Amino acid sequence: MKKALTAQELYLKSVKRTNDKVRFWRVSLCVILIAAWEFCARYEMINSFIFSSPSKLVRCFWKMFSEEDLLGHIGITLFETLASFLLVIAVSLIVAILLWRSRTLSRVLEPYMVMLNSLPKSALAPLLIVWLGANYKTIILTGMSVAVFGSCLNLYTGFMEVDAEKIKLIYTLTGTEKDALYKVILPANIPNLFSIMKVNIGLCLVGVIIGEFIAARRGLGYLIIYGSQVFSFVYKQIKDCLQFTFNVKTAFS
Repeated sequence: MKKALTAQELYLKSVKRTNDKVRFWRVSLCVILIAAWEFCARYEMINSFIFSSPSKLVRCFWKMFSEEDLLGHIGITLFETLASFLLVIAVSLIVAILLWRSRTLSRVLEPYMVMLNSLPKSALAPLLIVWLGANYKTIILTGMSVAVFGSCLNLYTGFMEVDAEKIKLIYTLTGTEKDALYKVILPANIPNLFSIMKVNIGLCLVGVIIGEFIAARRGLGYLIIYGSQVFSFVYKQIKDCLQFTFNVKTAFS
């Protein structure tokens, strides 16, 4: 006789079914989009010279992998991104703790941090490179500049939104400020910290790519700029060739 499932087993089975469905539709959507892109490029519904196609990207990737040290470029960008990401998290935690401990300091610095966070980050990269030189340390700092100010503000806001009654209870039980920080503030902000980290990893990558656009000789940003310059040159040559052909036809017509 088949054993009846308990409520917990039914719930776990339902969660597993939902997760499997989500994974299936994620993969299916990705496959559908790639297939539609390839179909439209192959049957000239879109200009494959401008938009490329998945098959051309695979061939280009393999060629760069075998001939142009693509993994080296990826490794450089990955190292710079991870370094800037870890430094952003460390600096954000330190600054948020200092602002939480000193309300006077937070009231003094908060307007400046809001102003720095509102600056266009792409404009900071050339200045940093001029001030500090064109090297990987400057690119890491560029990656940090994109995320660090917003991260500090968000984390400090999370610290200040912790239930005041819990902190008061710590002090009532003869706890110290250190106890309030480690037993209430930081544990309550773990979800907030993970949310900030998910945003920051993308922002750091953007900052690193911007830095590599300007001052790198290796990395994905360098490859993007090199590819755009080659594309501009090829496009100009094709345009000049077509214009010459048109002029010849016009002259003999």
